Amino acid sequence: MELLEQRIREDGHVVGTDILKVDNFLNHQLDTYLFEEMGKEFARLFKNKKVDKILTIEASGIAIASVVARSFNYCPVVFAKKTESLNLSSEIYSSEVYSFTKQKSYKIMVSKKFINENDNILIIDDFLANGKAAKGLIDLIYQAGATLAGIGIAVEKGFQDGGKMLRDKGIQLESLAIVEKMNEKDNTIVFRPRSMNE
Repeated sequence: MELLEQRIREDGHVVGTDILKVDNFLNHQLDTYLFEEMGKEFARLFKNKKVDKILTIEASGIAIASVVARSFNYCPVVFAKKTESLNLSSEIYSSEVYSFTKQKSYKIMVSKKFINENDNILIIDDFLANGKAAKGLIDLIYQAGATLAGIGIAVEKGFQDGGKMLRDKGIQLESLAIVEKMNEKDNTIVFRPRSMNE
């Protein structure tokens, strides 16, 4: 998606070998106009799929998923929680996710009353790297007996193996911007040509 790629070029900041900071428009300060345009693009890409609910993970995915839901007839957004609380039902689906950023594993949870076997669920998230978060969300969907409609990602790190792993499973994965390589020294960000994504 050209609009997103342009924004990453202008405002993205490369840190080290594998961190792309986009916190001034994607996951700290939010550009809701950009999110609206992303929602329209996801709706186009998944136009042949039935989507009843959107599933994401706290915290960065919530804002994007909430705006994207407008393009899917304002369907409900469910987010997997990372911490247990008193207001979380004891009847939950849970899965284990390893975070490479934080270098630790954590449990994600969704109340059983919010996803079920009648749901066609689209996963939406801000980043895809090694695919561990996506894999955990897919696990929750399958535990519920629901149908995975596909996965929509804002920014995929194409130099890591998450995208290939998911596509090899036959999952419809649509990433609006795929970073092929990046360099901290001169803040160079190279995107995979869009023709290769189709």
